[in-house]
Amino acid sequence: MTTSPALMRPARFGDLAAIVDLHTQARAAYYQAGGLPGSEIDSPDGWARRRASWAQAIQSGAMTVLCAVEDTEVVGVVAMGPPKEGAEAARSCGQLHRIHVRPDRWGRGVGGLLHAEFVRFLRESSLETGLLDAWERNSRALAFYTRQGWVPDGHRRPGPGGLDFLRLRLDLHDRVSAAASSGTSQPRA
Repeated sequence: MTTSPALMRPARFGDLAAIVDLHTQARAAYYQAGGLPGSEIDSPDGWARRRASWAQAIQSGAMTVLCAVEDTEVVGVVAMGPPKEGAEAARSCGQLHRIHVRPDRWGRGVGGLLHAEFVRFLRESSLETGLLDAWERNSRALAFYTRQGWVPDGHRRPGPGGLDFLRLRLDLHDRVSAAASSGTSQPRA
């Protein structure tokens, strides 16, 4: 893996088309890699739904959306905020709602930068637990999250192709404890 020269900055409404295109490319790549036929990957109105969802996230006061930018090009995006599960979870958890990297930038450190921003968000919000959903056949993402310390928590929800999304948890307290007991230090996020 090479280190990305990407810079992180808050997403702007003017980034919307680039974010939606990036998301569209990334989801097509991981769903195809997971065996879904092209006809199941996108519907004719899929781009419009993604655009509306990203517009809402960027304009939301509850969500934080950051872009990874190389030169002037958006090459990655992360959206984070309160969990979908409700008020009780919101007091102790933050959710990684979306993280996408342009497929031609996979393996270059962009995802790591985006993930580090999520960990920073948890710490700055005094939250010790992160939540996310990952499609069970997205082996690339699952391997990435496992390397970052995420573990499945047993919850599932239906996903495309008759396969589930798995909910993963990241416990910052466990990460710090594991690093302390092994004598390694945790990188600063």
